Amino acid sequence: MKARVHVMLKTGVLDPQGEAVRHALGALGFDGVEAVRQGKVIELDLAETDRARAEDQVRAMCEKLLANTVIERYAIELLD
Repeated sequence: MKARVHVMLKTGVLDPQGEAVRHALGALGFDGVEAVRQGKVIELDLAETDRARAEDQVRAMCEKLLANTVIERYAIELLD
């Protein structure tokens, strides 16, 4: 089973990378971009075939390593 984890900074946490991208887009002539939030996508190939156990495993991975839950939120997507 495959899992995809989307990690983004929580609302209210400053995103200097996103701000740099917004500024660069403006410099390239892409006016009207008011805000950019940058995150990451992590894809995992899991041996687990049970959806509930796979989701529990990925959630544990996120809580322990993949996301800094103090400042980031994450969403798990399981793919067959």
